[in-house]
Amino acid sequence: MGFFEKIKAGLAKTRAALSNTLDAVFSAYTEIDADFYDELEESLILADLGVETACKVVEELRSEVVKRDLYSVEQAKEHLKQILQDMLDVGDPELDLSTTPSVILVIGVNGVGKTTTIGKLATRFVREGRNVMMVAGDTFRAAAADQLEIWAGRAGCGIVRQHEGADPASVVYDGIQSAKAKGADVILIDTAGRLHNKQNLMNELNKISRIVERELPDAAKEVLLVVDGTTGQNGLIQAKQFKEIAGVTAVALTKLDGTAKGGIVIAISDVLQIPVKFIGVGEQPDDLMPFESEAFVEALVQ
Repeated sequence: MGFFEKIKAGLAKTRAALSNTLDAVFSAYTEIDADFYDELEESLILADLGVETACKVVEELRSEVVKRDLYSVEQAKEHLKQILQDMLDVGDPELDLSTTPSVILVIGVNGVGKTTTIGKLATRFVREGRNVMMVAGDTFRAAAADQLEIWAGRAGCGIVRQHEGADPASVVYDGIQSAKAKGADVILIDTAGRLHNKQNLMNELNKISRIVERELPDAAKEVLLVVDGTTGQNGLIQAKQFKEIAGVTAVALTKLDGTAKGGIVIAISDVLQIPVKFIGVGEQPDDLMPFESEAFVEALVQ
């Protein structure tokens, strides 16, 4: 199954929700008028683009309609697709893995699928022929390191972990030394996700970042935020907080196959100006896929 087919299948719930609203808007109107714009905005909000992004989309569409002297709703739909794609095209769509080793610091609240995302990324990288080292930096939950170890075994990559309650920065230091010794291409670092205590989390992530900078000053680094797509606008709030705390460079949106709120992808890209680089549409390792904006929009708006 190709990317488009997987995205289309993965966004089935979002599409079903939109078919009762967005499709109805385009089929109910033959000409573009004020009511058309009002109903379009409402349908975009229901798809979880959020009020801010939905209003922005409709205003840009109004501008295009006037500028290009459009009159049919089908023409408007094509321009709507382009507006949505432009909102998604922020930053480099690919992870920066330009150095050996490269570092990916994976952050996000507990329960969003961080560990699974790391495991799927490791599987992908190993298949590409890269030497991968996992670092179990979430030392507050023994289960996190245990899960990571299972994924390391499946992927066929190394892992560094310590006992529960160990200093995360110490684990990261050990992981970097091991990665250097073993010639790792990519270091995947898991972190705790206790957003309810932002100051502690900020201090912890800053300490980890300082270790990485000191030990690997020239390495390519990504801060990958994992967001649960089913949380909709709450996911956007989380993303805003983590951007302030950790300088997020990329987003992975998980569990999109289980939600009618797939529009959150657009909201995060637009509001935060951070590229969504991976989306998860299933349980299998191949179901975490590099994000392609054009295919996503085509699957969302047909």
